[in-house]
Amino acid sequence: MDILIWILIITFFILSFVGIIFPIIPSVLVLWLGFVTYHFFIEGADLTWFFYSIMIIFTVILIGADIIANSYFVKKFGGSKRGEQIAAVAVIVGSFIVPPFGILFVPFIAVFITEMIQQRTSQEALKASIGSFVGFLSGSVAKVVIQLAMIIWFFFTISF
Repeated sequence: MDILIWILIITFFILSFVGIIFPIIPSVLVLWLGFVTYHFFIEGADLTWFFYSIMIIFTVILIGADIIANSYFVKKFGGSKRGEQIAAVAVIVGSFIVPPFGILFVPFIAVFITEMIQQRTSQEALKASIGSFVGFLSGSVAKVVIQLAMIIWFFFTISF
């Protein structure tokens, strides 16, 4: 029975990475399903309050990674404050529009249109939109690193 549960846990961990590419899969939730499955079906005492506290901190960072990275890079690439705000909203909206590609092009288009409305040149608007794309890529890299850290911490915790 433990083998089936471990297969389920590993499947949850793999699906959490698939969720980075296909945002329709909630990466953080799937990752937590792996932790909770272990806790309730294998050995709950291994995962202490300290483990869960660290995982909550990582979870908050993980949720904010896309939004923060997107806003940061729009600003860094010369976007307006409104462009930053629209980029943050467009990441969320884009997750639900034509997954997985909506998370790429919705922020890009939204920032471009916003910057044009803000009386920017098309070159400036394009540059801010590219910042949105760079933000998405860097947010995705950050999510991979954070999720790996969470999974490594999990295996480290249950090993000792």
